[in-house]
Amino acid sequence: MKKCNSLDEVREEIDQLDDQIVELLAKRNAYIHQAVNFKQSVEEVKAEKRVQEVIQRVRQKAIELDMSPNMITELYTTLIDAMVEAEIAEFRDRGSL
Repeated sequence: MKKCNSLDEVREEIDQLDDQIVELLAKRNAYIHQAVNFKQSVEEVKAEKRVQEVIQRVRQKAIELDMSPNMITELYTTLIDAMVEAEIAEFRDRGSL
């Protein structure tokens, strides 16, 4: 990690990271849109077992990186819930074609 010499420099670095995070989330979302093509039911879209596996994995990664696992759980729960809702809508729309 870069050693910053001013608050403005810290903020510039944070802004660059935020851009990268959003780009990575967009890539994640694109894979979610692909995944719906392999699912046969809304229950399969919800994939509750998979959601728990993801949450456990990112919690462990947070611990390894000395971050709050609870914060990561909250972030990923919100992220996954929103993506699952979008995936369900896409699944249902696909069924009406």
